[in-house]
Amino acid sequence: MNAATVKILYIDDEEYNLHAFKAGFRRQYEIYTAISADEGLKILETIDVHVIIADQRMPGITGVEFFKSIVKTYPDPTRILLTGYTDIEALADAINEGHIYRYITKPWNELELHNSIKNAYDAYKAKVELRNKVAELEKTNDELNRFIYSISHELRAPLVSVIGIVNLVKMEDLFTSSGEYWGLIETCSNKLDYYIQKTLQYYKNNKTASDQTEINFSALISELIPLYSYADKDTNFAVTVDQPSTFIGDAFRIEVILGNLISNAINYQKVNEPDKRVAIKVTVNTEMAEILVQDNGIGILDDHLEKIFAQFFKGKNHHGSGLGLFIVKEALTKINGKIAVSSNNTEGTTFKINIPNAQPEHQA
Repeated sequence: MNAATVKILYIDDEEYNLHAFKAGFRRQYEIYTAISADEGLKILETIDVHVIIADQRMPGITGVEFFKSIVKTYPDPTRILLTGYTDIEALADAINEGHIYRYITKPWNELELHNSIKNAYDAYKAKVELRNKVAELEKTNDELNRFIYSISHELRAPLVSVIGIVNLVKMEDLFTSSGEYWGLIETCSNKLDYYIQKTLQYYKNNKTASDQTEINFSALISELIPLYSYADKDTNFAVTVDQPSTFIGDAFRIEVILGNLISNAINYQKVNEPDKRVAIKVTVNTEMAEILVQDNGIGILDDHLEKIFAQFFKGKNHHGSGLGLFIVKEALTKINGKIAVSSNNTEGTTFKINIPNAQPEHQA
């Protein structure tokens, strides 16, 4: 785009200034003039303007007030304020709130105004190009996420078949017939299944709209514990649920949150601990659900407590994907929940979660 196609809207209640501006810049730019803010708005409705210049002192509305009024409707055009008097408070207000790119005093210097328009147009192009790049990146990221989801979903079908074959071998007492091979197949298959499930959870958590339903925490936890402890029969669970009030929430994300925390509590137990324990306590009222998940496992180093919710973070002695707690934090963010953690290597780890009751005003 060359200078001749740069579209400028100049608003001023003094007709002489409009004529002078048009005479001085008509050969360099495509000029539109308006003698009032209302006329300026009508032009903006039909013309894609790149730069807007407005006089500060106009009857009915100041230049700053005009810029503030159009910032949401017309965010792209770069704004230049003309002022013939010193109004520091108004200028500071406009600049601080980001509504103007630059201000120029009247009477203007033609070279200064020309350079300001040029720079303002460069700023306009940069803003539009950045937005377009962001849109392209979002589209590419969305396509990549859908591809990963599709591949992960397709991979899980044959993997489930492999795990099923391993279970049949166990049922026929052939698991040890080939030395360690069946055990290695089972371990690798379970690990791959774990990674695939985390990938699917990550995708669904980002894409799935919130669906508010009634949640029975006793029933939900009773379903999740066997699901995540099928390969670990040594960990003892103590579950306490106090739910006198109906709880309305996002069932999918709450299941993801609890599932990941239960899985972590099992996976990070001490190898030689004779009494592996996980305590889950849920307290529900009309305002929120408070959930505690406590284990007596290996604990988390103090230096790692601020990092455990980062994507792909894996601390010492932690063998997971680095996605579980990241997904937990992302899911909680989606439902306005909060999480806190305390841990040491002697007593284990406690996660405390608060999830708002979606419809507290409707509860008994």
